[in-house]
Amino acid sequence: MAELRPIAPAFVVPGPSGVAVRDRLKHLTPTDDQVLRLVGAHLGALASRDLKTRCADGLGHCARTWAARKRKLTVQSSARWAGAITKASHDQWALARRCQAEHIRGLQAAIATITRRLSLPVGKKGTRQEPGGYRSAREWFAKSRRLGVLQDRLKRRRADQQAGRVRVVRGGKRLARARHHLDAAGLTEAEWRNRWQAERWFLAADGEGGKRYGNETIRITPDGQVSIRLPAPLAHHANAPHGRYVLACRVAFAHRRSEWADRVEANRAVAYRIHLDARRGRWYITASWQIPAAPAVPLSAALTAGVIGVDTNADHLAAWRLDTHGNPIGDPRRFTYDLSGNAEHRDAQIRHALTRLLHWARTCGVKAIAIEDLDFTAEKTREKHGRRKRFRKLISGMPTGRLRARLTSMADQSGIAVIAADPAYTSRWGAQHWQAPLASKTRTTSRHDAAAVAIGRRAQGHPIRRRTAPPPAHRSDEQGHRTIQARPDTCGCEGPRPRIPGPRTRSVGAGGGVYAGDQNAQHRSERSAEHVQLMLRP
Repeated sequence: MAELRPIAPAFVVPGPSGVAVRDRLKHLTPTDDQVLRLVGAHLGALASRDLKTRCADGLGHCARTWAARKRKLTVQSSARWAGAITKASHDQWALARRCQAEHIRGLQAAIATITRRLSLPVGKKGTRQEPGGYRSAREWFAKSRRLGVLQDRLKRRRADQQAGRVRVVRGGKRLARARHHLDAAGLTEAEWRNRWQAERWFLAADGEGGKRYGNETIRITPDGQVSIRLPAPLAHHANAPHGRYVLACRVAFAHRRSEWADRVEANRAVAYRIHLDARRGRWYITASWQIPAAPAVPLSAALTAGVIGVDTNADHLAAWRLDTHGNPIGDPRRFTYDLSGNAEHRDAQIRHALTRLLHWARTCGVKAIAIEDLDFTAEKTREKHGRRKRFRKLISGMPTGRLRARLTSMADQSGIAVIAADPAYTSRWGAQHWQAPLASKTRTTSRHDAAAVAIGRRAQGHPIRRRTAPPPAHRSDEQGHRTIQARPDTCGCEGPRPRIPGPRTRSVGAGGGVYAGDQNAQHRSERSAEHVQLMLRP
């Protein structure tokens, strides 16, 4: 029998460290739209050239080269615009380096898997932990060729990593590739061109503490007036003093408006980003700022009112409420979402499902939600799962990272703690121990509902296995101990009650008499089989 992997202890997920809110720039005049497009295109061209310079520097980047890039950009924009552009280029290069390292780890894992399977005989069956040999000689030959391709690819990626070379596409690689498949993307050339240009524009400014309203470049007053510091070549478009352009619209952040207003009035740093949704032709502005990390709630304090176990699936969240002892209460709940469509639609679906989940938790009075600590980054390769294309597509489509980030942020505002539990064996053990007992004539318990119970019990520190019935054969403990509440080495768990000196009642003495532990001395209509056999002996 294969050994089970160790189960990591549950922990309370820390709260978010930043906030981002968004609002639409409504009622813009044609002049406003023209100025925003000119500023975005001009700064976007500068950002593209600066990113190219940063990638060319590679590992030779230092503070001196950073200052040289910033001085060059200051002439064509301003000091603050140059600082925002150089910082964005540096962050994008660092992100590309992290993705490059992750890609190399994925290639190494795929090469190790193929090498191991090629060393096994053709047709050898695998186990739950490791796959066996390939099914046929044809598949073995195809995988041997793929092994050579992956090894060559790994060699090139390692050379790029050692040289500090990264490949970054401003605007996104997916959108760039869509240019060659416009029919499949459902776009015309003009529509693609508009989206491509809008994605490559740059209209973002970092906040500055102590400056007026927290930002000198893109400024929003407490009453919602938006003004932009124009770059030097576009200063002739200014309609306000000091080379600024004031938009005709007003901004009112509906979400966290009071927090944003407090920061703006106190001149605390707030970063802004303006972007165009080319599909709808709408302008949006996003405000973001950092918040101090809230102190983590102790696990025991979060579980004082029970917990709601949540099982994450491809199309719904299965949830069940548990009391402090790990017993399911009420009926299970299911919060569905649809992950088809674009990214905005998927994000809205996840946000709506989590809103309903948190509302139910507040209604029940529960202060904690237990969720699986899922991570499929190393578990969705085709070398690991082979021909299971549907399963690979399933786990690739599960938004585990976005769901975890959304739940953490939304639960922090609701005063509900999020507990991350190890997902190992929760679906299997939940179905084994809880699916059938929780089913009834009026309720059908699914495998996902049982997994939610298992996740909640693991977060509480209880074993997933429920209390078992006595052995079916006879009354002895031949088949093992009856329950999990008492250990086999616990004294007195199977014998009669100990004899206590002194009278307990007027009818029966203390200890219930000298035959308290004798089954045949009790007042019963039948005798045990062993006693009858002794009586029949001559």
